[in-house]
Amino acid sequence: MEISVARKRLEEMRDDLERTVAVLQGEHPLVRGGSAEAGDAGANLTEADRNQAAVQAALTQRAEVLAALTRVDQGSYGRCVDCGHPVPDPRLEARPATPRCVPCQSKLDRRRR
Repeated sequence: MEISVARKRLEEMRDDLERTVAVLQGEHPLVRGGSAEAGDAGANLTEADRNQAAVQAALTQRAEVLAALTRVDQGSYGRCVDCGHPVPDPRLEARPATPRCVPCQSKLDRRRR
């Protein structure tokens, strides 16, 4: 994948994720530090938990995108952070922020189980 195309896609992803986090954090009063009505406290807490999980997922994705942008700036984008081999273009097109080739990602996934 051409570096300028990768940078543009990653920057768009970063901007989208930042907007998503801002919307999610402003969407629910419990996330903003408000309080729930007594009768709806259980339902609101569950909704707040789901909302917080969505915020955390977006923040994690944003961190991955920022790390990929750092690799672009350092000239190492498109190389596996573990083995140093090139990450195939189809993988980068599908997952622009991916730091690893498929074999190294598979190894990492197996270790996490």
